[in-house]
Formats: sequence, C-alpha cells, structure tokens
Amino acid sequence: MTHDRPYKVALNGYGRIGRCVLRALFERGAKAGFEIVALNDLADQASLEYLTRFDSTHGRFPGEVKVDGDCLHINGDCVKVMRSATPEGIDWAALDVDLVLECSGAYHSRVDGQRFLQAGAPRVLFSQPMASEADVDATVVYGINQYCLTGHERLVSNASCTTNCGVPLLRVLDQAFGIDYVQITTIHSAMNDQPVIDAYHHEDLRRTRSAFQSVIPVSTGLARGIERLLPELAGRIQAKAVRVPTVNVSCLDITLLTARDTSAAEVNRVLREAALDGPLKGLLAYTELPHASCDFNHDPHSAIVDASQTRVSGPRLVNLLAWFDNEWGFANRMLDVAGHYLHVVHQTAANSPEGLHS
Repeated sequence: MTHDRPYKVALNGYGRIGRCVLRALFERGAKAGFEIVALNDLADQASLEYLTRFDSTHGRFPGEVKVDGDCLHINGDCVKVMRSATPEGIDWAALDVDLVLECSGAYHSRVDGQRFLQAGAPRVLFSQPMASEADVDATVVYGINQYCLTGHERLVSNASCTTNCGVPLLRVLDQAFGIDYVQITTIHSAMNDQPVIDAYHHEDLRRTRSAFQSVIPVSTGLARGIERLLPELAGRIQAKAVRVPTVNVSCLDITLLTARDTSAAEVNRVLREAALDGPLKGLLAYTELPHASCDFNHDPHSAIVDASQTRVSGPRLVNLLAWFDNEWGFANRMLDVAGHYLHVVHQTAANSPEGLHS
C-alpha cells in the first residue's frame, strides 16, 4: 500500500455519528489526508442530502451539498451512495477503500466484523465498543493507547464517547494520586433509541418512556469499557447512567478514593497541567468558568474538566465533573484513530517485503 494519495474511507451508517464524522472531516480543512468515497445507508438520497445540509444540533453544513444520481456531492467531492441492509450487499473491494468506518452501531461481535472483511473490506473501525475484548483486534482511546496498533489489525473499536471522556481523566489521576476505587455516573443527553412520547422498546421498560419528560436510568457498559483500557483498575470501578431531556452534550460525575491525601486545588492543578501539555493536549480541556452543558455543543475535546465542581472530602474522596459533546467529540476521535491507524498500516507495509493486505 502506497500513500501517494489521500486515504480512501467509506462510511457504513449515516446517522448521528456518521454525519458528524463526515462533517468533522470537512471542517478540519485539509481533510486530514482522508477522502470519503462512499457511504452506505438505507435512507434515500434526498433525505441524505437534507440531513447533511441541515442539522438541528450542529447547524447548517458549512459548504455545498447536492445530489446527482448515486453521488452525494459535498464541496465538489463525489461520495457514492449505496443502500444495503447487510455488509455482504456491498463489494467493498471494488470501492478500493483503505478503511470502513462502521457508524451504524449495529455490529458488536467478531463474527459481525468478519462479514465486512469477507465482503472485501480491508479493515474496519467500529464507532461502538464490542461485546467483548476478544471481538476486535484492538480497542483504542486516542491519547491513551493508539500506539498499541501495529498495522496488522483488521478490526478495531473506537470505544464509546463516555470511555473516551473517562479514561484520560482516570489515567491522569491514577498516575498523580493512585486510585483505590471509582464510581461514575454518566449524565447523558437523549439518544435515538428513546421515543419522543411513550412507545415500545425492545429491551428496556424504562426506555419506553418519553425522552423529553423524564430523567431515565439506563444500563451502561462504561465500567467494563474502562477496565479494558485501564486493566489496573479492574474490579475497582462501578458505573451507572441516566438519560436527561437535552439533545446533546453529556457529562461524567466521577467519585474516586485516592491512595493518598489530596485537595481540590491539587486535583485541579494536575488536570489543568495535563490539559495544557503532554499527550492529552487538545483532547483534554479545563475550564473554571460558570458553564452550562449547551456551551460545549460542537466541542471537539474528549473531556472538559469543570474545575468549579471539583470537591474533596476526607481528604481522599474526590468528586469531579467533566463535560463532553457525545457526538462531535467522539466523531473527531474517530478521525484521529482512523488517521493514526492508516498511517501505521502504511508504515508497516512500507517496511515489510510482503506488504499488508490493503
């Protein structure tokens, strides 16, 4: 595989994350070395054009969008539109893509991932955590463990938006103070698996209730997801989640017991320094201003520490609040991981006489 051209990427699923990934790519300017050449979604072209141009959460698309036949033209680039309900319905090899970004959220196992590979996809980056660690070759949180990628992986997960928020914070705090135990509550904006008015839900009675009339407890795999990235915390972390009646931006309320005494001022200093310098610069942000959740809409960071909410009792019981745009921040991390992933693939192929499947 040579890199004398932009990397070619296809989107599978064009919902909230798929559209944010495409938009984030175009808003980055030089496109970060990517070219989205195709997208697969069951919606008709007119709807895809409309949903790309107009977004109730992130505003109008800052460019030209129009449909011409089976192409969605975005700022002059042709994105081929396909409508297949299954990975097997597309000849991914014929598209000559380097990577499929799986953004439908419908696939959670290695068997699912193999369906893409058998249909010609060279490799897949999933926008969701998988059912188990063994279901992918790697789970990556950018800024934490992207350097674990060797270029030989075929199936990679981008974890979840909550994991991308929580893991950097816990890594910093564990290195600074040591962590004995952690309890996290995710306060998450409404999602598209919730009804506007009461309606049937296939697996959760609470999610039959109106998304915009209640605060709704839901299940979460956050603790398990964090343990995959920070195995040193295994067995010492618990998490729960509630959905709240807002359309975007969520936060983590994190309570942890540190191994040594500390203070709110010291915790904030450590987090501020991590945001300003080091591997988390540009991924972790820090604020002391009196913000509300809407202030972080369209914010690309993985986590924004709200220093005004840091509390310490005991003096080892630490509580802090971190905001994140669960759509936009996560979409930007998808692009970061994809870029690093393909760079490593390219470097590995260049250094290997046999090359890599591309």
